Amino acid sequence: MSSVANWLFIASAVALLGSPGPGIAALLAAGRVQGWGALRFYAGLQVGLAIAFAATALGLLSLLEAVPLAVSAMTLVSAGYLIYLAYQIAAVPVGSTRQGAQTRSSLMSGLVLGIANPKAYAAFASLMASQTLVEHDRQVDVLLKWIVCVIVAIVVDLAWLFVGVRLRRAVLRPPTERILNYTLAATILLAAIFTLLYAQR
Repeated sequence: MSSVANWLFIASAVALLGSPGPGIAALLAAGRVQGWGALRFYAGLQVGLAIAFAATALGLLSLLEAVPLAVSAMTLVSAGYLIYLAYQIAAVPVGSTRQGAQTRSSLMSGLVLGIANPKAYAAFASLMASQTLVEHDRQVDVLLKWIVCVIVAIVVDLAWLFVGVRLRRAVLRPPTERILNYTLAATILLAAIFTLLYAQR
């Protein structure tokens, strides 16, 4: 396969995996409130996404979709956590982020959100159907796509976490900080709504 096609695949992966969704909304919020303490959540999210990508690559997603109750449970877990996180962000008192207040985002919550993130499955399934990276060897092609997507997710999610940390360090007037908190909370709620609507497709 040509290097141009490889770069096109990487660009597609960056666009799909780096666009706002449940995981990125949660990373922004966690970075805003916890600073680099949110790295535990970030690490859990990356492991969860890697598992979700692998499940899609192995065809396990099709088996999972054959059990509607399982898909519904995953969707509710993901949306429920996002709604909880939105409430935590909206309820943070003005100025408390600089005093060390923390949401309860942890390694485990990141792992659960990564595995139960419907956007991750949709994005990876789309990428799997795109350019072929290795001709005449389906298994190697799938493995290479998985590796590329995991690396891209690690990089772009770290960038979004960094944005959240920078927002935490910004010196804002109380009204501006309150608006920022509400805006982040609203963004997370929208991600939760998207998660629920996606499950109805």
